[in-house]
Amino acid sequence: MSLFKHASEILQARINHFLNNAEDPSETLDLSYEKMLSSLQETKRHLADVVTEKISLESQMNDAQKAADRAEADARTALAANREDLAKAELAQKQTALEKLQSLKDAHDQISAQADKLTDYERKLQDRIEQFRNQKEVMKGEMLAAKSEVAAGESLAGIGKGMDDAGEALRRAQDRTRQMQAKAQAVDGLMASGALADPLDTRSQTDREMDKLRESGGVDADLARLKAEMAKSSTSAAAADQDSDSGSGSH
Repeated sequence: MSLFKHASEILQARINHFLNNAEDPSETLDLSYEKMLSSLQETKRHLADVVTEKISLESQMNDAQKAADRAEADARTALAANREDLAKAELAQKQTALEKLQSLKDAHDQISAQADKLTDYERKLQDRIEQFRNQKEVMKGEMLAAKSEVAAGESLAGIGKGMDDAGEALRRAQDRTRQMQAKAQAVDGLMASGALADPLDTRSQTDREMDKLRESGGVDADLARLKAEMAKSSTSAAAADQDSDSGSGSH
């Protein structure tokens, strides 16, 4: 088995594998393109073999023509020397050379026709491959655009994996924020109740409670003072107004 045939079989197996398993269409297109290139290379190899054979036949035809020409020249020389027997022998060789030349010409004509067909086939195959390559690239571009459009649509609709991950991250952040807020409220409550002490506050629990009572009592006393002052001010103002009204009535 030739190396080229082995490579061709491997390529065919890969193509069948991808087609049977419904792989990515882009990969299938690329493999089809590779197979077409392999076919083109095979055609080039056949054409090279045919052209080589054609050149070989042309070389043999040239040798046969030279042999025929040389035999005729020798026959002339023999006749000039009155050696008709040698002349006939040379002419017989000439006839053999001409028969060989005709046979070579027939083979050359067949090889030339085959070479022309292969050349035409190679040109058409190259054109088809180039056309397929252009179509392949266009189709791959369209498939990529469609795939991107689907992915973008899924993301916008919230059904894509990226949006799922983003939504999950947002939910985790919200849960974490609520936990931190609840913890902050709990710490504030514990601080207010005295269950948690300020590490910079060196007072004992009793001293802190007494200071709190004194602070509360001071506030209550100050409040009572303000109320008393405001009540006294109101009483004084009312009395002053009454005296003023009385004085006006006596006159």
